[in-house]
Amino acid sequence: MTATDPALTALASGWGALSLLHSRIETHIERALQSRHDLSVREYSLLDVLSRQHEGEGGHLQMKQVADAVVLSQSATTRLVTRLEDRGLLSRYLCPTDRRGIYTDVTEAGLKLLEEARPTNDAALREALDEAAKNPELASLVAAVEAVDAPAPRP
Repeated sequence: MTATDPALTALASGWGALSLLHSRIETHIERALQSRHDLSVREYSLLDVLSRQHEGEGGHLQMKQVADAVVLSQSATTRLVTRLEDRGLLSRYLCPTDRRGIYTDVTEAGLKLLEEARPTNDAALREALDEAAKNPELASLVAAVEAVDAPAPRP
């Protein structure tokens, strides 16, 4: 294959379209969350991920798992947790079975803010997808996003 190979050109175009769709969606959601709830997309995502933890086996996430879920490095995730902890939205505690492990939970204030912000996030996502669907280059990607089945809830 060469750099001008049609297959590579198509892949690059597809990747560019996917990147553009992601950027448009994230920017639209970011503006809505910031203006209405003083939350960034990453902060919202972190609250959302941590709010889904449970008391059962494997129910609490380690920092690496949290970082993977919010698509950040461990150090960036730790800084984000610290910021939200300083705002009273998260709390940290030592793992009862492994004193080296630290878990993070969403506080009542964090759960309240997440509950208030969820409709904003969902509406902004819908608006961004509807707008992107009008672009012929993005319409098939929007359809693919809409066709993805939601994961089954954890027991």
